[in-house]
Amino acid sequence: MRVLIVGGVAGGASTAARLRRVDEAAEIIMFERGPYVSFANCGLPYHISGKIHDRESLLVTTPQTLKETLNIDARPNSEVIGIDRAAKTITVRETGGREYTEAYDKLVLSPGASPIVPPLPGLNRQGVFILHNIPELDAIMDWIKTRHPKRAVVVGGGFIGLEVAENLIELGIQVALVEMLPQVMAPVDKDIAAMAQQHLTLHGIDLHLGDGLKAVAEKTGEASPLSVELASGAELPADMVVLAIGVRPETGLAKAAGLELGPRGHIDVNDFMQTSDPNIYAVGDAVQILHRLTGNKTGLALAGPASRQGRVAADHIAGRSDLKFNGVQGTSVVKLFDLTVASTGLNSKQLQDAGLPFHAVITHNNQHASYYPGATNLTLKVLYSPEGKLYGAQAIGADGVEKRIDVLATAIYAGLSVYDLEQLELAYAPPYGSSRDPVNIAGFSAANQLRGDAPVMTWEDVAGLDQEEWFCLDVRREEELSLGALPKATNIPLNVLRERMGELPKDKKILVNCAGGQRSYYAVRALRQSGFDAYNLTGGYRTYSCAVNPGDYADCEPIVPNNGGGGMTMEGQKGVEAPEAVQTIQPGKTYKLDACGLQCPGPILKLYNQMKEMNDGDVVEVVATDFGFAADVGAWSKTTGNTLLDLKTGQGEVHARVQKGRAPAAVAAQESVANPAAAGKDLTMVVFSGDLDKAIAAFIIANGFASMGQNATLFFTFWGLNILRKNDPPAVKKNFIERMFGWMMPRGADKLGLSQMRMMGAGTAMIRGIMKKNNVSSLPELIAEAQRNGVKLLACQMSMDLMGIRREELLDGVEVAGVATMAASATESNTHYFI
Repeated sequence: MRVLIVGGVAGGASTAARLRRVDEAAEIIMFERGPYVSFANCGLPYHISGKIHDRESLLVTTPQTLKETLNIDARPNSEVIGIDRAAKTITVRETGGREYTEAYDKLVLSPGASPIVPPLPGLNRQGVFILHNIPELDAIMDWIKTRHPKRAVVVGGGFIGLEVAENLIELGIQVALVEMLPQVMAPVDKDIAAMAQQHLTLHGIDLHLGDGLKAVAEKTGEASPLSVELASGAELPADMVVLAIGVRPETGLAKAAGLELGPRGHIDVNDFMQTSDPNIYAVGDAVQILHRLTGNKTGLALAGPASRQGRVAADHIAGRSDLKFNGVQGTSVVKLFDLTVASTGLNSKQLQDAGLPFHAVITHNNQHASYYPGATNLTLKVLYSPEGKLYGAQAIGADGVEKRIDVLATAIYAGLSVYDLEQLELAYAPPYGSSRDPVNIAGFSAANQLRGDAPVMTWEDVAGLDQEEWFCLDVRREEELSLGALPKATNIPLNVLRERMGELPKDKKILVNCAGGQRSYYAVRALRQSGFDAYNLTGGYRTYSCAVNPGDYADCEPIVPNNGGGGMTMEGQKGVEAPEAVQTIQPGKTYKLDACGLQCPGPILKLYNQMKEMNDGDVVEVVATDFGFAADVGAWSKTTGNTLLDLKTGQGEVHARVQKGRAPAAVAAQESVANPAAAGKDLTMVVFSGDLDKAIAAFIIANGFASMGQNATLFFTFWGLNILRKNDPPAVKKNFIERMFGWMMPRGADKLGLSQMRMMGAGTAMIRGIMKKNNVSSLPELIAEAQRNGVKLLACQMSMDLMGIRREELLDGVEVAGVATMAASATESNTHYFI
């Protein structure tokens, strides 16, 4: 039997190797149009930084090795350009141009997928790359070696884009990452992605989310020769650009041969990987296969499924029909500096699109016993049906993430439920786990929810709560409130809750939150047994704050590679050296504080208690293994009047130096690093009016301050909120009064009217026309410019509640805040306006 295989890498190479193992007599010929028949494309980004030092190690096998070990005839630089199904032949074109035909008994197609390169201006310029194979890797490496780029733009926030960005950062190259979706990593939900985004920002990656690539232009005579133009109007200077937008199935050969394709262009196959022609098989990224959870056909560009599909095809070609491909569920993992992010099964959007009702719980636990050194936090999200069937899981943490996702992937494959997770017997010893593994704990939480013992609400539910029906209870300790709180939440710490239950309303539902969800679970159990209708905020304030305000890391300076030690260190915005004034503050006594193994809020509380024992000027050096502490310590220091001197991460730990008190020199120096041109004349403006002329004035003033290097904060309250509304907001749940408000108020900057001389809309139209004629930026353009200039836009939470405006209705990038946040900004500003 003569078997021809088109394409190598994972699918084709595994088909060839398996076929030889089950059929020694078959003649096997494999064609690969590139110079390498099989290479580790998943490892390509790690050669950029030198993590994978030896380029040759990326070559999985060679034609010589295949011939010697498996008697496979592998032919690189040989492109199959046609299939004659009737004659059962293929046409091959070699790199030199020679063409010939080969006959087959069975044909296997493994063409893979090709990178998406949109038809946009400038993508063919020198310095613009894709990364899909070894020659493309060589081109990137040569550019870095010869051009010594300082700035790079990576387009695409999927696995490849994130891995490329990380490895460029490791080389000391400044990276801006552009992603059209409002989050990185589409396989995970927004709350898990937000944690990843905070970590990326902390490591110096400049994220541009919800924005698309428009063009790449040349900038002659500029320090950086390229300018990446975005759909929003932003321009990013670059010395190199890497496109990682995604891939599409490469099925032109199959289409030309008349094989059946799916709606998205994938080759349709059966359980044995046969196409519509029984003599032709297809495997890998180019095929559509069954999704085990939805029952629908899907495409999945992952090496693991491609390899298993190759085994199935080979067995069936050899006459063995006991092995079938059982479909996919989508299990993946990616490394992001010190963190690992992984997922399996369906995410929330996929479940919604499939019309499957579901619940979700989020837990924060250490990956092994907290008392054993090296314990780090692991966040686990589990999605399941109202009956308890497992649908999907996502996790993020410094260690143990892939282990838990692999357990849950197996559980989903086996059809287990959340009740089974409660009972799973998993390996335990202090260095590896806990007596109650995070997987068990997620099962407990989900099962408690389904049994009605502790029903849960998610962070997404908070914005839609009717204040007449709901009461928010925060059971954290009082000192934790410096990190923020839910809107209109009442704080009664857990340790005094039982004595103070009389303060709670029995005629309302009670949403209870703590930092991570455990203490609030205890509170919910006590409240429900005392006659209250209580619900737990799954994931706690930690998940809520991260998902609702994903830019909170902005209070921390980004960290860039520390060439001396292999870790990461805080040095200031865009690689600027840390301010000398901060480094030379005369310190008092230095304390050491070990907060390793503690979950949020443990490290912050330990720091708080240590500070009480210190004098102004004393410095405490904190080490923690909870990466949430890296975000918390900057905000906490600022809120409590202390000074964050230094922040480093590495080896799974967070190191921070905090000085008690806010020395004037430290404050000035930190502000000069965040904005070197700042002269101390910052702006805080309360925007109360929703009139067009006043809104234009507000943004002209704000942009003026920003253009002079000063900070500007605009706090929008009452009618001013209409300026920030989207023109076409998503549908959100509202009661009748809130809907009435929405109908009566203008929706967005384009709908505002003048404060005077409206003339039934004619005056407004005249002003807009005059502005356009005189090339004056429109209000939406002024708003976009302000955001690009770093103007902080705050929406008043109280006003939003009163007027029934939801966060989803506001422009991207707007932060929701209370008066305390505005007051803190005003305290640090010396120019104030009320419009």
